[in-house]
Amino acid sequence: MCKFLSITLLFFFIAQPGNSQSSNTSIDSFRIHTDIKVTVDQPIRFKANKETIITFYALPNGNTTEQTMGKRMNGADDWHFDIQHIKAQTSFIRYQLKNKNFVVIYLANDLKSWPAWKQSHLNYKELIPHIVDSLAGLITGKKKSIYLNGHSGGGSFIFGYLAGIKLIPKSIKRISFLDSDYGYDSLYYEKFLNWLSQTKGTALNIFAYNDSIALYNGKPIVSPTGGTWYRSHLFLTHLRNDYNFLKTTTDSLIIYKNEDKRIQFYFKKNLNRGIYHTQQVELNGFIHSILCGTKYDSKKYKYYGIRAYTAFIE
Repeated sequence: MCKFLSITLLFFFIAQPGNSQSSNTSIDSFRIHTDIKVTVDQPIRFKANKETIITFYALPNGNTTEQTMGKRMNGADDWHFDIQHIKAQTSFIRYQLKNKNFVVIYLANDLKSWPAWKQSHLNYKELIPHIVDSLAGLITGKKKSIYLNGHSGGGSFIFGYLAGIKLIPKSIKRISFLDSDYGYDSLYYEKFLNWLSQTKGTALNIFAYNDSIALYNGKPIVSPTGGTWYRSHLFLTHLRNDYNFLKTTTDSLIIYKNEDKRIQFYFKKNLNRGIYHTQQVELNGFIHSILCGTKYDSKKYKYYGIRAYTAFIE
């Protein structure tokens, strides 16, 4: 209770008028547990009577929150500012979801790695669910849904959350792994299955590329079973025991969707043994992870197409 109260008071202190970064966005940052930075991006015209979507975005390894949010590039800027653009993609999503409050909570840590953070916090199974529950409780709203999302090492935060709970709560409606499900194994499957089968309105989205053949300086970047390509196909194999999937292909993607499109897999082909880790986010990946399977799916944007959010980059 004391932990929650301290977070609440700190949030209230920071979230005062004058912190707005743009005409339609309020950005507030604070620290918890001494080594975690929380940044809340919510619409400045927040309406409590509307449905509220709270998306937790766990940062990828090696990136700051500012780099993850992105910016319009100048010549001397670090290239990390131009590879995700989650803030601009958030603005695009809000433009589509005009009848909802769409909130993004960025989660970063001082080690710039959620796998490393978990190794240094042996009680992460207790801490991570508490972080999610407490921060979600700070957001007002009549009807709230929680989305768990993350890129690269950010997927480790999601699996840390799953490891700390017996059942996935009904308040969580969407879980998306943006090339980040390195930690998946069969131990998690029953939790996913119970959640998908027993909670109304759930969605699961997996994005991966063929990193099993990717090379960096002529050397493999992952082991044959250690990358998202292998782990995502393992996840799909398990799901196929309980769901039927339709497979489609494009020039660059292999796509699997179950019958009601609540479960979707996007596999990026790799014909030149290249690295497509961040492109899956940059090319409207965050947008698609939120909107796929809804009535806004692929409207005014295309996954793995040209950036649909360029006009929103600040």
